[in-house]
Amino acid sequence: MTALPFPLADAPEPDAAERGRKLFAGPIEFLKGVVAMDGLPPDDRVEICFAGRSNVGKSSLINALTNRKGLARASNTPGRTQEINYFTLGDGHYLVDLPGYGYAEAPVKIVARWQSLLKTYLAGRASLRRAFVLIDARHGVKPVDEEIMSLLDGAAVTFEAVLTKADKIKPKDRERVLAQVRQSLARHPAAFPEILLTSSETGEGLATLRAVVAGLA
Repeated sequence: MTALPFPLADAPEPDAAERGRKLFAGPIEFLKGVVAMDGLPPDDRVEICFAGRSNVGKSSLINALTNRKGLARASNTPGRTQEINYFTLGDGHYLVDLPGYGYAEAPVKIVARWQSLLKTYLAGRASLRRAFVLIDARHGVKPVDEEIMSLLDGAAVTFEAVLTKADKIKPKDRERVLAQVRQSLARHPAAFPEILLTSSETGEGLATLRAVVAGLA
């Protein structure tokens, strides 16, 4: 039997799961919101970032991962997060919440500024170890997701697809969406060869994602 390209990530081994649990159970603090490259903190830590189109559930996922209900600001308004938000994760990581893309209700000038900042950040941050590109499990990869993945390809930043809201999709539809996501990822050389399936509501996949982040130290 031929293995599927971009398989779903396996549940972590107990030791890896415990490292992930300890990392996210430790001190996590909001550091700063950055609106220009000269505001970035020193690149002296392992850095991971979360990117996703507006309302993909990024803030909810970050809050669920960290078990801190209000750490990242969730909003039903597309384009609400207008900064690169930095969080310290333990003593050795930065967790970075990137502005949402696909800004349906944001002014054109604001969109252009966010896009420019995002492109410059992704292309020029030496300490960035992995980007996690969030994709709504109900809808699969959209054109705006293709754009950010192509940007990551060009910046040679490894990214891993994280499907959010897994509890909102019926089992019979899951394989169809996964097939579409795999087809898309196959076109991107910077794509990490596995997919994470998560739910902020049920906790599905959170231990795996925590272990992946801890393993990047």
